[in-house]
Amino acid sequence: MTRNLFSRLLRQAPLLLCVLSVCAPFHVNAADAYDAAVAHPGRSAADLKRDALDHPADILRLSGIKPGMRVADVLAGDGYYSELAGYVVGPKGKVFMINNAAFDHWSDGPLQARLESHRLGNVEHETLDLNHMNLAPGSLDAVFLVKVYHDLYWVDRDGSSEGLWPKIDTSAVLDQLSRALKPGGVLLLVDHSAKPGSGTTVASGLHRIEESYAIKDFESHGFKVAAKSDLLRRPDDARDQVSYKGPILGKTDRFVVVFRKSAP
Repeated sequence: MTRNLFSRLLRQAPLLLCVLSVCAPFHVNAADAYDAAVAHPGRSAADLKRDALDHPADILRLSGIKPGMRVADVLAGDGYYSELAGYVVGPKGKVFMINNAAFDHWSDGPLQARLESHRLGNVEHETLDLNHMNLAPGSLDAVFLVKVYHDLYWVDRDGSSEGLWPKIDTSAVLDQLSRALKPGGVLLLVDHSAKPGSGTTVASGLHRIEESYAIKDFESHGFKVAAKSDLLRRPDDARDQVSYKGPILGKTDRFVVVFRKSAP
């Protein structure tokens, strides 16, 4: 190494150290926020048991949500992800736990337990008609659709919903979510994989949907794929069983896609 090069490196060292000192804590803190949400005291035993199957810290990390953000957890069910997102966005953020009447009914016990005593101060539960959610344009930083996108295509052919499931205009729902997201906002999609070429045809029978169909569907509504993850892949899943019951429960092959809303 020449004397001039060595001198130049010495002059640049403070700048390099400054860059490292700024960047390193950011990455550590960002990762810690998601782990801290999962480790938050007071989470239920049922949620802790589910963690092993859902890897929520890693999924939340993919979404990139941060303190102060506004997040909609759509068809949130009993609010498992709503609670976790609430811990991440903190007191200056807001999580909208959105269900329709059917999801409220099916999640009633655990949902009420989660909401009792207003223990989640920044999580607001709303029961809405998905066809008319009336979300303010550009009001959200992120949307979660976790294992429920296929339900937007579900048709109650055998009466199993006890007459609770409404007809949903899926295109209108995705348009609403696109409008509600800020430019550059994130939509986190997790769902049970269907066989290639099946599209939406097993959404009713197996409660699954084809990943490639989903990507095209969201892209047609102003979203672009920002990231994918194999975190929840299960190659041993033949994708021929109903996703939510029996021996396959918790063991389905699930795809994870992060979309960004395209700039206007």
